Amino acid sequence: MQRQFWRLIATGITSAEAAVRVGVSVPVGSRWFRHAGGMPPICLAEPTGRYLSFEEREEIAILRARGQGVREIARAIGRDPGTISRELRRNAATRGGKLEYRAGVAQWKAQQAAKRPKTAKLVKNERLRQYVQERLAGSVRGPDGTPVEGPRPPAWKGLNKPHRADRRWSTAWSPGAGLTAAEGRLPR
Repeated sequence: MQRQFWRLIATGITSAEAAVRVGVSVPVGSRWFRHAGGMPPICLAEPTGRYLSFEEREEIAILRARGQGVREIARAIGRDPGTISRELRRNAATRGGKLEYRAGVAQWKAQQAAKRPKTAKLVKNERLRQYVQERLAGSVRGPDGTPVEGPRPPAWKGLNKPHRADRRWSTAWSPGAGLTAAEGRLPR
């Protein structure tokens, strides 16, 4: 509904007209517009199918209420059972200590989780940040804890690019390469 609402706003009609056309009240449409500062807070393109749609979440809620299991629901909507299981676990409403799956609550939770900007992993995870910083600084240690010396690069002569052999040490511990190296496994 919101996606359609914002598409209508983009054509130049008022928020009140757009709200009526998508089937919500005028105050709701005005609130959507006001809270977003007049700019669409969501992508206006249709979902790709990678993520569950609201319609699929409604179907999951109906089938769950009928007492169907995860695999039956997955077959009915054409999704992997793991996707359904994860959806039921992550986005269920907690009410009175028990989990109840509601499509509206699940959609809201999914939208909240997808919001940007997100906190970067290196900001959240102290051990990971320290690990990456040590590697980038050249403080590489062997499995026994002893420092491992890297090759000494030649003195910089004002030229743009060092020789490939001289770059090996620094590129070996870039965030992408260092995290997948055999010795450079992430700490748990």
